[in-house]
Amino acid sequence: MFLQRLFLLALLSAASPTFADNWTRFRGENGSGVNEIAKFPVQAGEADFAWKIDLPAIGHGSPVVWGDRLFVLCGDEKTGTRVPMGIDLTTGKPLWQHKVEAGKFKGHRFNSPASTTPAVDANAVYFTWATKGALSLAAYTHEGKELWMTDLGTVVGGHGFGASPMVFGDLVVLNNDQENENGFLVALDRNSGKIAWQTPRKSARISYSTPVIYAHPKTQEPLLVFTNWTHGFTAIDPKSGQVVAELSTFPQEVNERAISSPIVWRDLIIGTCGFANNPKQCVAVRLNGGGKFEEVWRIEKSVPHIPSVIVVHDLLYLWDDGGLVTCVKPATGESLWRERVDTEGQTFGSPVSDGASIFCVDSNGTLHAIAAAPEFKQLGHTKLGDICRSPPAIAAGRLIIRTQSKLFAIKGSAIK
Repeated sequence: MFLQRLFLLALLSAASPTFADNWTRFRGENGSGVNEIAKFPVQAGEADFAWKIDLPAIGHGSPVVWGDRLFVLCGDEKTGTRVPMGIDLTTGKPLWQHKVEAGKFKGHRFNSPASTTPAVDANAVYFTWATKGALSLAAYTHEGKELWMTDLGTVVGGHGFGASPMVFGDLVVLNNDQENENGFLVALDRNSGKIAWQTPRKSARISYSTPVIYAHPKTQEPLLVFTNWTHGFTAIDPKSGQVVAELSTFPQEVNERAISSPIVWRDLIIGTCGFANNPKQCVAVRLNGGGKFEEVWRIEKSVPHIPSVIVVHDLLYLWDDGGLVTCVKPATGESLWRERVDTEGQTFGSPVSDGASIFCVDSNGTLHAIAAAPEFKQLGHTKLGDICRSPPAIAAGRLIIRTQSKLFAIKGSAIK
């Protein structure tokens, strides 16, 4: 836990872009979406691709990376078979895959049997998937040996499951918010798959957000913070699963859903919630000296429904589902500019950044790049030719994009 705390304090410091050879969870270290280990072309030609491969089945979950290995989940729509797999990051060669008979997926037409992103650490990779009858969380070694598989019960939610796990210390943590006050937050022992703690919830809608690590302002002990329409922001003690603080910030008069995942910037947690054509909110909160959440600011115009927000060099970017990007001062919520990217479809994936550019893929499979800067500048686009509802991953000098049925790796250049 001491090393985890040191990492967290470094992450929250003012001069803190993220640098990592690995990409360990949905949107990388602590869900920031930022990795400044390499710089990538804003419009990739054939020579810029390290490799391209076809996947054995479809999915919308992102890949994760540890060392020279990449891991991703696929799913067969017709049979319900889930396919966790490991891939050589250098060559794109599949190293292993398992066909797990799990039952057919039922959910929203934009969801899939494999819409979750795995989590990975030095010891194992952790996958989650669900049918109406069973929610599974499974661990495999990097070489593909199954370590354990835990059944977490049924899933209640018409849009289907889509929440991704994260690793914290010896725990694998999962948001299992469901419809009609079903579901719970849960942590499993990463070595055995046994439930370490389970926190009941009263969620009105199924959620898909992945939690972030946040430092308690007085003790500096790490907390896990979740977002949810009903509960708002919830801080959990990772040792016990107990609720430390909670603030319901999203209006309850109309239906909403927390699909995107929160991020941490300095002492703020920034999260969004909304639903289709209903109002949407981006809200920043902090834990005050008394250990209670307080709202700092909110934005209710051009807020994304599905994409998560991103902070790059102390500027906050809201890339909404229609391709409208708003640049904001994260300390105050003040808008600096609002411009439309020339997208070719809706945006379901979240933006990521190498520190110089912000990359996001539209649903038609075009990778767009804009400048990570105080002024709007559209830099280029790369057509991938396949449906995409996933955010890219950045690790080990590669920008990795998972489309519905393919995987692409774009080469980066070292930052000088």
